[in-house]
Amino acid sequence: MTTSLVDTAARTTTRNLLRCGIAAGPLFVGITAIHVLTREGFDLRRHPISLLSVGGPGWVQILTFAVSGVLVVAFAVGLRRVLHPGRAGTFGPLLMGLFGLGLIAGGVFVADPALGFPPGTPDGIPETVSWHAAVHNVAPIVAFNALIIVTFVFARRFAGQREWGWFAYSMATGLVCLGLAIWPGIDGISVRLAVMVTLGFAWTTALAARLADKPV
Repeated sequence: MTTSLVDTAARTTTRNLLRCGIAAGPLFVGITAIHVLTREGFDLRRHPISLLSVGGPGWVQILTFAVSGVLVVAFAVGLRRVLHPGRAGTFGPLLMGLFGLGLIAGGVFVADPALGFPPGTPDGIPETVSWHAAVHNVAPIVAFNALIIVTFVFARRFAGQREWGWFAYSMATGLVCLGLAIWPGIDGISVRLAVMVTLGFAWTTALAARLADKPV
């Protein structure tokens, strides 16, 4: 009886951790989209979404980065509970956790004002970079690289299971995100990165929903 209750509690906890992965994407993309459309002076064609953390309402975007990151880390814990020691059970959760930690760091360590945003900020890139902006600049590299690699890790898992639809979806997401990340030139980079984040979060949300829906 006691063992049954413990097992039921463990399964419920695991399912809730996986559901954190369902919530993270819509939360991040939804709130960020609202900010992109409503923040005075913000132009996605010129300004990276990191700049939304700067200025008066920036605390909302800071929380969005941090809370979404915490949800992704929780999802990574759920992934390990479900998949380890099977295929993708080690590197999948590890990379997903790095993605979440990168998001948290991107929120905690705020970028410097730049490119005329917030309004009144000199145009162009600052000549000097604060320590927190320097850390912030590394966070997206960690997060996006982990996100791209984890799609290929799961593509390999799905290929081994002959789940060809999920294999194709994972490969396509990884390849498109990789292409957007390494596209030469900086023109349009803010839009490309925003698209990459949206596609990546769509994939993580779908993956979390699939796993949370299966018996664990």
